[in-house]
Amino acid sequence: MEIARRRRAKSLTNYRKRIALLKGRMPRVVIRRSNRAVIAQIIKYEHSGDKVLASAASSELKAMGWLPKSNMPTAYLTGALLAKKAKEKGLKGSMVLDIGLNKPIKGNVIFSAAKGFKDNGMDLLSDVEVDEARISGSHISEYAKKGTAKGASEFSKYSEAKVDVKNLEKVFDEVKSKIIITK
Repeated sequence: MEIARRRRAKSLTNYRKRIALLKGRMPRVVIRRSNRAVIAQIIKYEHSGDKVLASAASSELKAMGWLPKSNMPTAYLTGALLAKKAKEKGLKGSMVLDIGLNKPIKGNVIFSAAKGFKDNGMDLLSDVEVDEARISGSHISEYAKKGTAKGASEFSKYSEAKVDVKNLEKVFDEVKSKIIITK
């Protein structure tokens, strides 16, 4: 019980929200974002503790030719990758979105990952509204094409990873085609 009080005091867990999600007895699609990564997991509650059924991290996208950042295109691809892994493990049925302590802001990175999860054929009980143009990274490409002085250093990581930031939509489509399962 001491751990629960400590987590509540530090604002790490909203237990009212957690109990409400658990009452549905459905697996949860947990999506978390840090400054450098997006992590998505399918978690099932068990009395002995939560059990992770499938997991995907944005760092796994590097092997597919994508530079993992904490942005909308990366989140979408991470969500789609989670759906692919869930299908490979035979996970089916409805799931509920768990965004934790993140505020449900229309069109943010969390919902971009949820959209990728849904677009790859999984059933997620949540309304997901995301700007389609931003999912493919067109807003990043447009900013890079402007050629501001600040822009050169901002996109140096893309250059190091040999990702053409000015044609990010094309790179996005190539990586997406490797992940999305068509059936």
